Amino acid sequence: MSTSLKYRRILLKLSGEALMGEADYGIDPKVIRRLADEIIEVQRAGIQIGVVIGGGNIFRGAGLAAAGMDRVTGDHMGMLATVMNALALQDAIEKSGGFARVMSAIQIHDVAEDYIRRRAIRHIEKGRIVLFAAGTGNPFFTTDSAAALRAVELGADLLLKATKVDGVYTSDPAHHDDAVRYDRLSYDQVIERKLAVMDTAAIALCRDQQVPLRIYDVTVPGNLMRIMHGEQVGTLVDCG
Repeated sequence: MSTSLKYRRILLKLSGEALMGEADYGIDPKVIRRLADEIIEVQRAGIQIGVVIGGGNIFRGAGLAAAGMDRVTGDHMGMLATVMNALALQDAIEKSGGFARVMSAIQIHDVAEDYIRRRAIRHIEKGRIVLFAAGTGNPFFTTDSAAALRAVELGADLLLKATKVDGVYTSDPAHHDDAVRYDRLSYDQVIERKLAVMDTAAIALCRDQQVPLRIYDVTVPGNLMRIMHGEQVGTLVDCG
């Protein structure tokens, strides 16, 4: 591992929407190949990496529930969507020469391993990129909460949330020209100001277990490696 790299083990939260590119639905093959290449670059530099992936590009349980579907059923459908995304990312990583394992929080043996913490750590230590699917395996919990949980369980030095925005703002920059980006926030500031970073349960878990969180723009090529070298990309959320 290069001495210029700041982290030993990271957990990347990748939203399903990040896989869509400019499309309105599904997976853009060019986008997923670029993401796979960036993840492999980080792993080959000597950093152990796990990825929690969302499913919003296919199904979102809360949205289905709002339309009248049973919430538990909707969330289970959302979990299956994350498995589909994880399999697609695994394929892209392997086609680019990397080694990946999909581990699911719900049993789906024909396509993914069961999530077992000790086995996941062993995979990561062997240089495999572990893709965590199906959230926590429980309805009513977001993949943000799953990412915070996996980061804590794996002893990650940093939790990264990859978005389409270059950090956290005082208000939505898409609708407010006067929105100002924060370079750094404390966990409590995020909760008290109700900033749309991650859900409150995820932020509280990061705070209680002292896991720093960085929100960055995944659409800018090279941002992930810049963060690994200690560059101040996006917004850092920590003890303050």
